[in-house]
Amino acid sequence: MNKIVLPTLAFLLLAVPTWACDICGCFMGITPYDNQSGFSIMHRYRVFNGYQLLGQPHRLFPAGVQPFVPSNPNSDTGYKHNHQGDPTDYEAYRVVELRGKYFLARRLELNAFVPYVMNTSQSNGQQLNVAGVGDVTVFAGYHLIRNIETLGIQSRLIVGGGVKLPTGDYRRTNAAGQRYAMLNQVGTGTTDGFVYANYIGSLHNFGLSVNASYRRTTRNSFQNSIAPSATNFATLFYRLPLGPNWQVYPSAQFYYERTKGEMLDGQLTHEHEMNDALLGPGLDVYYKNFSLNTSVQLPVYTATTDHPASAGRIVLAVGYSFKQTKYLVK
Repeated sequence: MNKIVLPTLAFLLLAVPTWACDICGCFMGITPYDNQSGFSIMHRYRVFNGYQLLGQPHRLFPAGVQPFVPSNPNSDTGYKHNHQGDPTDYEAYRVVELRGKYFLARRLELNAFVPYVMNTSQSNGQQLNVAGVGDVTVFAGYHLIRNIETLGIQSRLIVGGGVKLPTGDYRRTNAAGQRYAMLNQVGTGTTDGFVYANYIGSLHNFGLSVNASYRRTTRNSFQNSIAPSATNFATLFYRLPLGPNWQVYPSAQFYYERTKGEMLDGQLTHEHEMNDALLGPGLDVYYKNFSLNTSVQLPVYTATTDHPASAGRIVLAVGYSFKQTKYLVK
């Protein structure tokens, strides 16, 4: 097995809740498996709370929030999307995602992600929980540069693109028959196209991964969409070989997201506009073909809006890679 450091990068358009901020919320950790197909289960937790305009603090775990699953999935206590500066307001977005990757050829990989979305929004003491299968993403990546045999110095450049399909429910309503805002649905109803590039370089045990993606969306049947958006992700890591079967990768991870927010009938409303940068540690552990990927990122910059501010994100994933030796495409 080559010990090239290769992050398995995918660009799933899952954010708040499934579309705006985590456009690359798909980072699966740093993996030493070169050209290995596999699957994983990832859990992502993203939270917003505290109004910057009012000087309120932001907490990764605000009072009453369950980071893994909502306490009352698919419930509504009279929620109205109306920000009035209540310090108990928050928005928590969770995704449990099944991910598969298969190498069609030595340089060509095919990926598919199936998310289960669990969102909670609290406003002025009233709470809404929604849960269900979200929007499925499929994409392909081509390994344009694959210099992995050079002793000590290795590099790889992956470019590709794909589509997010409108498989999640985006028509949910409250007891009065009023449709919830796009933010509070498990799906978007839009078909989104995206492109990405990922460069990975390593010198002996040190390495750097830089990812960039760009996305555009269609409108759904309610004429809602999201403005074109861009996301960047950078990871600085170090490889600790611990015997023939174990490898550990501590890292520092930087995440930046930018979108001008929601659109209605092709016009910007600037609702849920995002301009955030987050930074934090990561730790990836590999035993034979099994992997554990973890990271925590906290805000270092958040543009001031009239919505609860970004307070951080947590990623946890477990996976298994196969020792692939044959390909469908020569």
